[in-house]
Amino acid sequence: MKPRGSKDSRPVNLDISTIQLPITAVASISHRITGVLLFASSLLLVWALDMSLASQESFDSLVAIMSSATAKLILWVFLVVFSYHVLAGIRHLIMDMGVGEDFKTGALGARILFVAAALAAVAWGVVLW
Repeated sequence: MKPRGSKDSRPVNLDISTIQLPITAVASISHRITGVLLFASSLLLVWALDMSLASQESFDSLVAIMSSATAKLILWVFLVVFSYHVLAGIRHLIMDMGVGEDFKTGALGARILFVAAALAAVAWGVVLW
C-alpha cells in the first residue's frame, strides 16, 4: 500500500504486532504509559489522603485497608510505576544534556533504565513485605 502522492514504493506495514521496536522506543513508550498510569492513580491517592485526614476513625479504616495483601499489591504496582517514570525522566534529562543521544549509547541507557527499574521493584517488594 503506497501513501497517496508519495514517490516511495516500499510497502507500509500497518500491523503494529509485527513491528520490532528498538529498546529505546520501548523505553520511551513505557515512560509515556507510566505517566498516564500515574495521572490515573492520582485519584486513588487523593482519596487516600482525604480518608487519612477526615477523622481518626477514617484514618484507622485506611490503615486497616492498607494492611491487606491486595492494597499492598496495588501500592507496590504504584511504586514500581512511579520509580520507572522517575528513572526514565532522569534518563531523558541526561539525554537533554547531550549524553546518550546516539543509538548505541541510547540503547545502553535504556538497558540501564530497565535494570534499575527492576531493582527498584524488588526493593519496593522487600520494603512492603
